[in-house]
Amino acid sequence: MRRFPVFRLRVTTPRLELRLPSLDDLDALADLAAEGVHDPQEMPFAVPWTDAEPAARALSTLRWQFGQWSAWSPEKWGCSFVVVREGQVLGTQEIAGTDFAVTRQVSTGSWLGRRFHGQGIGTEMRTAVLHLAFDGLGARYALSGAFADNHASAAVSRKLGYRDDGFEVLNRRGEAAESRRFRLSRDDWTTPPGFGIHGLGPCLPFFGAGTAARTER
Repeated sequence: MRRFPVFRLRVTTPRLELRLPSLDDLDALADLAAEGVHDPQEMPFAVPWTDAEPAARALSTLRWQFGQWSAWSPEKWGCSFVVVREGQVLGTQEIAGTDFAVTRQVSTGSWLGRRFHGQGIGTEMRTAVLHLAFDGLGARYALSGAFADNHASAAVSRKLGYRDDGFEVLNRRGEAAESRRFRLSRDDWTTPPGFGIHGLGPCLPFFGAGTAARTER
């Protein structure tokens, strides 16, 4: 798509490709959402969208993606990639920014189809968008958060070098729940080998990054 080159952006890792989804990718992603992305007794998300019935989860997945595309602006954007391995959609990895041209700060969020848990994919796909943030867009900080009982997400953050950044109390299914915040500085980041960014140049203005982001320090 000429007028929105983000559809041609690719981030690659030793095992994965991250890209904005095609309509076929969206069908596959919606199917994964319908199958389930976590133990029903748990709730890793601040908005409990996975409490819905399978068909509703699938439809909300489509609506979320379409909504991000239609609302995208350089001042406020959310880029939800599909995560693909050998042609198979595994889940989604988001990177988002508000007033990025000023703040140089991004946040991330993700989910995987439940059958793909425990394979190290979560760490690899987060590493991919951190590579995009720091080495591609010139970010200074990356933020993440996880409920105190979401040990897998917190473990990924700590493995990648994030530092504790406080906590907040959120309403989760009608009860107060502590959510821990994590922050990663560009100074603490080194991209491991085997990661690449493809087609970024024409996309930089859409992220509010300008044309010099990749060399800014």
